[in-house]
Amino acid sequence: MVKAIRFHETGGPEVLKLEDVEVADPGPGEARVRHSFIAVNFIDIYFRTGRYPLALPNGLGSDAVGVVEAVGPGVTEVRPGDRVGYLLGPQGAYSQARVMPADVLIPLPDGISDRTAATLMMKGMTAQYLFRQVYPLEGGETILYHAAAGGVGLIACQWARALGVTMIGTVSSDEKAALARANGCAHTIVTSRENIVQRVREITEGRGVPVVYDSVGKDTLMDSLDCLQPRGTLVSNGTSSGSVVVDSQLLAAKGSIWMTRPAMVHYIHPRAHMLDMARELFDHVLAGRIVSEPQQSFALADAAQAHRALESRRTTGSTVLIP
Repeated sequence: MVKAIRFHETGGPEVLKLEDVEVADPGPGEARVRHSFIAVNFIDIYFRTGRYPLALPNGLGSDAVGVVEAVGPGVTEVRPGDRVGYLLGPQGAYSQARVMPADVLIPLPDGISDRTAATLMMKGMTAQYLFRQVYPLEGGETILYHAAAGGVGLIACQWARALGVTMIGTVSSDEKAALARANGCAHTIVTSRENIVQRVREITEGRGVPVVYDSVGKDTLMDSLDCLQPRGTLVSNGTSSGSVVVDSQLLAAKGSIWMTRPAMVHYIHPRAHMLDMARELFDHVLAGRIVSEPQQSFALADAAQAHRALESRRTTGSTVLIP
């Protein structure tokens, strides 16, 4: 038996319960992983509240790191004793240990600690596919990135700097602005007292930006569109403030805008490609170009408290659970 967070109904953080669960031996193509750190992501809130439906009761979480305890028949991707992380597979990462499909496990290099790796699986790989695949940045661009002090945002700040990209980042407070700038964000906009469109036009001398990465959604949609150059691209990579519905005629009126709503699952397969993505990310970390550590840590039993902190926007950077 191991401890795991389960929920039997959708709702607020209070539906998350710490329970004893059985962990079976791994079957063909599977591996059992003992977790050392578990990442908390905003998408976990969508599952908990029912915005993304799950059959209940169920576990929660898709992103963790740990060590392989055992493997099932036919597994060649990993071996017992390997340090691994993952961001794919069924919900249930909020647990001390679990059985996973072996082909989603990513081996961790010796120079990257479990604690650091826990901030890189979903968040670092998200920065990779946004900046290197969805709208590939080559260097020299000026971009707008919403929520620059968040878990993905702080990695994005550093990745943009490494690429020679001028990043304009929105944040909700002066404290978060200072943190984003310390991580490489060239310009910050404090949304509680500054006009996003006006500031972007000032910074770009009226030109606007070729791409906006918008994980906020409903509250920032119109500002994002108004910051774009003609034929610019809106990457809608999240909806923390609410869903986005856009009339195609609006995209035309705003300058023949391209809009995409990417999902990680469509950018990470096959396994060889996923490992290449991870290798590029790890190379930046090992070279010191990206430094990432959890900003908040909670015990596994306090998962509800972690969710409250994340939803209240009191957090910066990455949040992890410790089993």
